[in-house]
Amino acid sequence: MGIKRGVSLYSYQQAQFFKQLDWKGQIKEVHDNLKTDGIEIIDEATIHRYPFPTEEFIADWNNYMAQYEMKAVTMDVYLDALQFRDHVMNYHEAAERLKRDLRIAASMGFENVRCLSGVPIQVIELALPTAEKIGVRIGKEIHAPMPIKPRSKPKKNAMGFEISSKGVEEVMELRDRTGSPFVGLVPDFGIFLHEPSDVTVDYFRRNVPNPDAVDFIREFGGEYDLDELIRLLNEKYPGHSMDGGSIEQLSLHESCADPEDIREIVPYIVSIHGKFYHMTEIPGRPGEYEDKAIYYERPIEILKEEGFDGYIDSEYEGQRHQQDRGEEYLPDEVEEVRRHHEMLERLINK
Repeated sequence: MGIKRGVSLYSYQQAQFFKQLDWKGQIKEVHDNLKTDGIEIIDEATIHRYPFPTEEFIADWNNYMAQYEMKAVTMDVYLDALQFRDHVMNYHEAAERLKRDLRIAASMGFENVRCLSGVPIQVIELALPTAEKIGVRIGKEIHAPMPIKPRSKPKKNAMGFEISSKGVEEVMELRDRTGSPFVGLVPDFGIFLHEPSDVTVDYFRRNVPNPDAVDFIREFGGEYDLDELIRLLNEKYPGHSMDGGSIEQLSLHESCADPEDIREIVPYIVSIHGKFYHMTEIPGRPGEYEDKAIYYERPIEILKEEGFDGYIDSEYEGQRHQQDRGEEYLPDEVEEVRRHHEMLERLINK
């Protein structure tokens, strides 16, 4: 009982690309060296021939997981609303896709299916009876810059949509109205990003004509709406080469959630993404590590206080902002995840 440790195999995307670790090697790494059992996957990254996996793959997966006594925690799914190419999916078509994903997850032993934060609540509600029937929970992700609670000053994202906590509130309302334990939330620790990660800052400083533009965003990004910030950048640093998405990445910390915000949603959590970007040794404490840009200690304290019983699955994304250089500069994903689990185990057992 209590908080358990797992790994999203997404963390090993680079090792998979370079054929250093296949899905079996990744599971063995989690078992042998992290001494834990939780496994999370992205459907199309791991499942051969997704969304039509073969019986042979399903059997191989289940046998291998059983061999190492591993726990299939969460399967991350997407919703390609344009998959038919001649029209945008309606709610019923999207729900049928989600139902298929739920059945695939059940066949592989997963307890949860994670939907992206943009999936309409109507789609989730239409798929909920299937989730209840086969015993797989649907969890909607709370991903930065999406807040847990309403903001006093609403903001828009790089695509022009308002960033709000409506998606969180809709899931909680659906759970309360139906009384179903098969719908809930998947908070991502990226919502506790309180400053830009050093790897993110270094990436943009390497790849813009004038690095001073990056420093300007870091210093003043929280004072302006995105449109106004872009206007000022164009005036002060013409040819800065950053689009709205890039600026948003450098400003995500401006949307940082208060760790206390997680307290009231604990009963609705089905699993948690342990997002991190760069693990560094804590000064004066050899062998102990932290991600300096993300709050971990206080949220984990609150999860323990509120009796959270579930998995935090490591989700390493720092490799993304280091792949613009030569292979010799690439981070060691395996070591990064090991360091993350040193931190998780230490904080969970504190």
